[in-house]
Amino acid sequence: MYQDKKIIVVMPAYNAEETLRKTYNEVMAQGIVDLVIIVDDASRDQTASLARTLPKTHVHVHERNRGYGANQKSCYRIALEEGADIIIMVHPDYQYTPMLIPAMASMIGNGLYHCVLGSRILGGQALQGGMPLWKYIANRFLTLAENILLGAKLSEYHSGYRAFSKELLAAIDLHRNSDDFVFDNQMLAQILWQGYTIAEVSCPTKYFAEASSINLSRSITYGLGCLKTAATFRLASLGLLQSDLFSEKKEL
Repeated sequence: MYQDKKIIVVMPAYNAEETLRKTYNEVMAQGIVDLVIIVDDASRDQTASLARTLPKTHVHVHERNRGYGANQKSCYRIALEEGADIIIMVHPDYQYTPMLIPAMASMIGNGLYHCVLGSRILGGQALQGGMPLWKYIANRFLTLAENILLGAKLSEYHSGYRAFSKELLAAIDLHRNSDDFVFDNQMLAQILWQGYTIAEVSCPTKYFAEASSINLSRSITYGLGCLKTAATFRLASLGLLQSDLFSEKKEL
């Protein structure tokens, strides 16, 4: 709990057996997490079996692989059903340190923001932390284009370390988003569309063999999807295009 608010960490998992326990232990070591929701997207390893041995968890398993976006949809739906006030997504591959959970939770729990991202770019150490040069360049290019089209000033849009208030998750229509990786980007665009401010905290970058990553082909598809999302946002904001992603704006 934080300020009498229930904190739930969600972990969208896929073949995370080797790093799940380490990530979970560090999450719970922060001392404020009430429940961890682990959604296993039909892993080929023992992720689900291991998850069921961990205390204070809710484990949900997809019968077939549905994709990263679909995994998050399940995570957030279950978190709201469990009565979460603050929802924090932590990847179980240990690429993002759970030590930032208290800071991110406090920014939401104190009413300052409804969304907080852990940015790998803010601290200026992304390359030193092992981010491949081609990914860094792509990140910088996409972020510049998206800031222009979305009218925002984020340091990056591609971090998987995110915290949300329950009010924000209730205000956006996640089911309209892709079931693939571009879900992340569509979600941030929807948050901006609804008029929320997105805050950022500096997050150390960690790349290693067990950390999840997508290949070049999938990265190109993702990048094109990000640009399409941002362009759709801009056209919809100008009244030149109708979009299911960016329709009515709800009261904050």
